[in-house]
Amino acid sequence: IGPHVASSQKALMLEMKSLQEEPVEGFKITLVDEADLYNWEVAIFGPPNTLYEGGYFKARIKFPIDYPYSPPAFRFLTKMWHPNIYENGDVCISILHPPVDDPQSGELPSERWNPTQNVRKQVLATKAEAERDGVKVPTTLAEYCVRTRAPPTDEGSDLFYDDYYDDEDLEDDNDEDCCYDEDDSGNEES
Repeated sequence: IGPHVASSQKALMLEMKSLQEEPVEGFKITLVDEADLYNWEVAIFGPPNTLYEGGYFKARIKFPIDYPYSPPAFRFLTKMWHPNIYENGDVCISILHPPVDDPQSGELPSERWNPTQNVRKQVLATKAEAERDGVKVPTTLAEYCVRTRAPPTDEGSDLFYDDYYDDEDLEDDNDEDCCYDEDDSGNEES
């Protein structure tokens, strides 16, 4: 076992123990395989009053052999839309970027990964990023509890396509007096 492997394994064991003894609210972290400290599974419970309410989102954290000197990779396995999540599930936040000085990135070197970071800080940064984007991230178990009840059944109500549009609007699609500009150049003076 090389020095990087021994130090990364020790760091990961300490972090896993810390996260199990004092978990981050709304997140559950386990090993994918008990024999592999470098591959973690994360369960994230969707916070109430958000698009993610009631959701259960799975993700993986993969650690490099030279952890904590290099950042882990964080990938969602559950498909979702978020501005900081690529289509393949990879999470893009500053804390996961390698510690290089790249003036073109718009990130300060202090915002990027450094060896003092850890999974708890990464998870908290993920929550902070969501809050910055207007997603309410609860901090207590009570805030995560979602009470559900069956919606009232009103047999007289037929929420369907025509509840949003007047029938006349659909019939008038071919009228000459339509409000569309044939030029559609965006220039109002045409």
